[in-house]
Amino acid sequence: MQYALLIYSSPDVLSRHGESTRAEYEAITASPGVLAGLRLQLPESATTVRVDDGQGLLTDGPFVAAKEYLAGLYLYEADDLDAATAMAERIPAARLGGAIEVRPVAEE
Repeated sequence: MQYALLIYSSPDVLSRHGESTRAEYEAITASPGVLAGLRLQLPESATTVRVDDGQGLLTDGPFVAAKEYLAGLYLYEADDLDAATAMAERIPAARLGGAIEVRPVAEE
């Protein structure tokens, strides 16, 4: 089964990332079962899209102001939830004050 490992972080967590942390993320990306790993730009770079009465409305910035935000994700193929959560525990943001949401990918 595939799992999305959604990395939630904050600017103070990101400020604690150094070269060794970057190497940890690269090692996770190279791990067996990791299908993709993406780091997102800061929320300020977002554009939020809504449609009202068939008209597209664009807003600069994130949907809501929040202390934590989606900072990146891994797509991980694992035998079960235990394996997926074990991989999530390796993600540096989890120990530096962020959180990792592990969510199964819907099978069509």
